[in-house]
Amino acid sequence: MSRRKTERLLNLVICLLATRRPLSAEQIRQAVPGYDRDGDEAFQRMFERDKNELREIGIPIDVVRDPWEDEPGYRIERQSYELPEITLEPDEAAVLGLAAQVWQRASLAEAASGALLKLRAGGVATDQPVGGSIGGSALELRVDTRDPAFPALWEAVRDRRVVRFDYRGAGSENVRSRTVEPWGVVSRNGRWYLAGFDHDRGAPRVFRLSRITGQVTVVGKAGAFEVPEGVDLRGMVGFPDDSTDERVAVVRVRRGTCEGLRQLATAVREGDGEWDEAELPFSDPERLAGWMASLGADVQVAEPPDAREAVIRRLKGAMA
Repeated sequence: MSRRKTERLLNLVICLLATRRPLSAEQIRQAVPGYDRDGDEAFQRMFERDKNELREIGIPIDVVRDPWEDEPGYRIERQSYELPEITLEPDEAAVLGLAAQVWQRASLAEAASGALLKLRAGGVATDQPVGGSIGGSALELRVDTRDPAFPALWEAVRDRRVVRFDYRGAGSENVRSRTVEPWGVVSRNGRWYLAGFDHDRGAPRVFRLSRITGQVTVVGKAGAFEVPEGVDLRGMVGFPDDSTDERVAVVRVRRGTCEGLRQLATAVREGDGEWDEAELPFSDPERLAGWMASLGADVQVAEPPDAREAVIRRLKGAMA
């Protein structure tokens, strides 16, 4: 099933669950993203297919015929839709809790929130606030990752599609293109890694997401490879492709600013004029650069050169 169709079906379910009264086909067409761009006949065919598919997977769509209305209305009764009480063992609950932290801003959640906004803007009362929850659980699932490559790699892992990206090796300014079969995306010590088969090296490799530069490009069709049986992704990432030796960055800090940085610094020296000098321990230049760039004009990385260059790249990218 395509991503567009998945989003449309999910939006339709949320729309019919959230409304307090049955909606006509035309109201659904206006409220649910994916319907409003089609002609009348195309919409009717798509809507009929979607209703049938939802019913086939057990979602009860009620048809309500009001004698005072020309068109029937549709809705999903919450009592018929909701699952009975489920009891989970502690380990099962822990796994579900981790799974619910996968996305910082899931695209499906944004689209669903948009559907509820359209309903309310059209004067249709809904049971749920925009950006709220269905059945008591949060609509948006969250994880904190600032790596721009994460969404594209996550989808490539899900769809088993080969990817190509530019990658900067540890302690080096050289950037090389890599073509990889993505087996999984794993977090270790607050950092995200891609584990997979590197076509260029002809062997399994691990890549830190913060060292991927530019866009991740999908190559070929879905289902292009199979993840080897028994592969231990956590074991692969347990030995990342770089040294974790800690170094010290010398950072100029505008006087009276960046109190959090000053507290984490191993040393802070007052300078002449408006700048002080701080020493910050770090192991990953890209991770340090992301932090320093977020502080804007209040900091300047003086050394080492690779950390300074990483900050400059981030700022130039923001300007572009």
